[in-house]
Amino acid sequence: MTETALGAIRPLVGMVHLPALPGAPGFEDRETVRDHALADARTLADVGVDALVVENFGDAPFYPDDVPPHVVAEMTAVTRAITDAVDCPVGVNVLRNDATAAVSVAAAAGADFVRVNVHTGARLTDQGIVEGRAHETVRLRERIDADVSILADVAVKHSAPLAARGVAEIVADTIERGHADGIVVSGAATGSETDAPDVEAVAAARDAVDPTVPVFVGSGVTSETAASLLATADGLIVGTALKAGGTVENPVDPDRVAELVAAVR
Repeated sequence: MTETALGAIRPLVGMVHLPALPGAPGFEDRETVRDHALADARTLADVGVDALVVENFGDAPFYPDDVPPHVVAEMTAVTRAITDAVDCPVGVNVLRNDATAAVSVAAAAGADFVRVNVHTGARLTDQGIVEGRAHETVRLRERIDADVSILADVAVKHSAPLAARGVAEIVADTIERGHADGIVVSGAATGSETDAPDVEAVAAARDAVDPTVPVFVGSGVTSETAASLLATADGLIVGTALKAGGTVENPVDPDRVAELVAAVR
């Protein structure tokens, strides 16, 4: 999947964090949203990341699962503009956990993959209890003939478990029963470092189930840690470290992107 959906053996995936969309606190206007998204996407692609993820990061407080139709429409329009503007794979993440919307946006906009924060099981989050809907997501993908890969988080950031379960059991369920095409492991919050032992544990659990399923590090990657993380992980998803001043709300900084690209090549 790393070679076909994301276009590289150990892909570096850059985040396109959308500003607040219509209906969310802080929304300005559609032109601002699109200009911001296209500027970040073009910078990331031009400087050398392998793939992008479009995410409604500015929409906090997030709907726990089903976002309104106008959010789906806005994300489809912006994602289509991005897929038309860049020559690299594009993914979609609809926060907090609307995987059916993500698959629908990706299919309509010509994107290649989705990220799903809670694909199987359940997590306690700031939106309450968020439950995985793998049964719906995978069937929707088949029903609408969407050629879209599913990257599923394990113990996603900004959440806590409802009950103790071993990482091997969680990873096995996500791959075997959830039909995930890739696994994402992250730290405690946006921009928080992902501990190397956690990456190693998830990779070992993956190896026991299906070594061909890639493992991605989903938060806290920097130019200093990227190479060492890739000794175990199969790819990196990076947002905060690529922003001006290392502040997640800021625009993408081409110098920071170049530094990270150089660190992993």
